[in-house]
Amino acid sequence: MKMTGNTILMTGGGSGIGEALAQRFHDQGNVVIVAGRRLETLEAACKGRENMHALMLDVESAEGITAFAAQVLEHFPALNVLVNNAGIMRYERVDTARDLGDAEATLVTNVLGPIRLIDALVDHLAAQEGSAIVNVTSGLAFVPLSGTPTYSASKAAMHSYTQSLREMLRGRVEVIELAPPAVQTDLTPGQSTREGYQPLGEFSDEVMGLFAQDPTPEEILVERVKPLRFSEVEGKQGAIMANLTAASRRMFEQLGT
Repeated sequence: MKMTGNTILMTGGGSGIGEALAQRFHDQGNVVIVAGRRLETLEAACKGRENMHALMLDVESAEGITAFAAQVLEHFPALNVLVNNAGIMRYERVDTARDLGDAEATLVTNVLGPIRLIDALVDHLAAQEGSAIVNVTSGLAFVPLSGTPTYSASKAAMHSYTQSLREMLRGRVEVIELAPPAVQTDLTPGQSTREGYQPLGEFSDEVMGLFAQDPTPEEILVERVKPLRFSEVEGKQGAIMANLTAASRRMFEQLGT
């Protein structure tokens, strides 16, 4: 993936990983469109940055995604890179009957949203030179966090989907998976200052260095996520999952659930 001269669409670009990477790509000389539900946060991410633009997008709406894609292509016909970063993460107890609203919202946002947006843009991207699709998954795609079971499953699904997409588009569109570790963002309450999580700036700098490699790796993996990514082949998955389960129990205690 080339590092400059792109027109990049970043979903979930108003905060966290999406905002940080959108701004770094913009610094590299790319036109960047950040998309999400809250216009004020998107505009704040773009403030003072020429050729960085904010558009509202509700990834839960199939009709909204179709209309959004048409709007993007009308105003930014040079679009050649899609970064599916938008996502939600909810703590859920699955050891007792519950309201499945959080699980359903997670699957729609984290799985159907990216699939629908890819479908709406894939023909355009396949006709562009230097095109790429980047799907943001998670280290939890490889070792689930039992306290966020649907989130973990959604990222595992997107890892698999990305592999299939890569093969189907090989030679036409570069397909890249970015699997972050636990990063200090506002994805969940208290996460932005949680001890042991990778600082956002450090993570983003490492990611940009990996994107700049020639050729760009098919999987963008910072050092902190590699123990999760390769846990099964290294025979460490059970031990890591036990540690993550203990962390889930502590979180449920803090939440009083």
